Order: sequence, then structure tokens, then C-alpha cells
Amino acid sequence: MSQKQAPAPAETTGAAPSEAPSFQPLYDQIKTLLTKSLIAGEWKPGEAIPSEMELAARYQVSQGTVRKAIDALATENIVIRRQGKGTFVATHTEPRHQYRFLRITPDKGAKVHPQTSFIDVKRNKASAEIARALDLKVGAPVTAVRRVLVFAGKPVILDEVVLSALLIPNLTMEKIQESLGSIYSFFETAYGLRMIRAEEKLRAVSADAFAAGHLLVKVGTPLLCVDRVAFTYGDKPVEWRRGLCITDGYSYFNELA
Repeated sequence: MSQKQAPAPAETTGAAPSEAPSFQPLYDQIKTLLTKSLIAGEWKPGEAIPSEMELAARYQVSQGTVRKAIDALATENIVIRRQGKGTFVATHTEPRHQYRFLRITPDKGAKVHPQTSFIDVKRNKASAEIARALDLKVGAPVTAVRRVLVFAGKPVILDEVVLSALLIPNLTMEKIQESLGSIYSFFETAYGLRMIRAEEKLRAVSADAFAAGHLLVKVGTPLLCVDRVAFTYGDKPVEWRRGLCITDGYSYFNELA
């Protein structure tokens, strides 16, 4: 595992490095430096990061400080601790993380993972709404994926997923149809793009002809519209998504802690 030397935090050198402002708690400075290594691709999703002892030596801090920084990353689902094995970069390819952001669940019976039916993959220009959400210029090239999520044979969610075309170059229908698991695991394995967190807004809408045709409902049927912006390392927005969801037999479920 690479052991590139990073600048020591301010408290150990007497000077505040540009990477870690001196007003940050020491463990937060280490968390920032670890995140920068993840952004740089030093440790890939699924790979182990160096031990606490190695990181303490690298950053010239105590193991307790490193442990607190890693705990903070684990709380944010950026890394995963495995008893007796070490700490690993979280990955959407793990079954328990593939559908971590999916909040639509059946009102009765066990929670099921949906099957995906892709509609199309298109190259578009960013609208004002999408440009604002993804910090792009209006008209910047984006790639849009439209699909239907099918639960137990019933189409429930019509999704439009939009990312900068620079992040997912040469994406084709054939390439995405060959993927297994969630679309986030595909973005991660095919393009090295990992979604860390997401923000969502919910509102009620009526099904237009396109949505009605794919969800097998009548035009005007009430739907739940879920607008999402997903972020990768460094809190960079990378995905805009609009999901139109049937609520007959299905609900949006979110556990608040």
C-alpha cells in the first residue's frame, strides 16, 4: 500500500498547512487529509487503507487522533471497519450498500430490490436547473439515463439520472445494460465514481403521457416526485436525479436518528 508522505497537521509543525486550517480540530484535519487521498484515488473502493499505526506515523499524530478521524469517516459511510481485518473504503458493490439511498418500499411484505429496465441513454445539454444542481455551466454536455425500476414485476419508479458527460464518457446503452447491481455500483466500477451522500426534495405531481406509459397508469395519476442530488468525495455534486414513484402500495420510508 502506498505510503506517500502528506504534510503534518498544524499542531505538530507550528504552521498551518493550506490543506488543514489551524482552526479545525486535529482529528478533523486528519479526516480532511484522508479524504484528499480518497479523492486522489490512493485507495480505491473496496481496498484497505493503512493501519491506524501507519497513519499515525504518516501524519505525526497519535493513534487516538487517527482513530477518531476514521470513526468520523465510518459514520458517513465513507469507510467500513471490519473486525480483525482492518478498515476498508466503502463500496456500492457490497450488497448492503448497493441500494443504500433507495427509500421506496412496499407497504406490505419484505423489502425487495428492484429490477431495472433501461429506456435510453442520451447526450444532452444541461438545463438551468441541472447546471445549478451540479455546479455546471448552462448548456454543458451531460448524459441522461432513463429507466424504470420494477418491484416484484410491477413498474414503480420512472427514473431520469443525469451526470456530466465528462464524468461518464462513452456511456452507451449496451455498456449500462451489461452492468449488474445498482447503477451506483456501475458508476463506481466503470468510472471510479462513488456517491457518498445525497439530498432529496419531495413533492406531488401528476403523471404525464410518458410517465403513464412506462408506469402503466392513467395520465393524471398522482405520483411522488423525488429530486435528488448525489455527492462524491469532497462534497462535490455529481448526479441529478428525478424519480417519479407510484404510491399505491408503496411508500417513501426514511429512518430519522
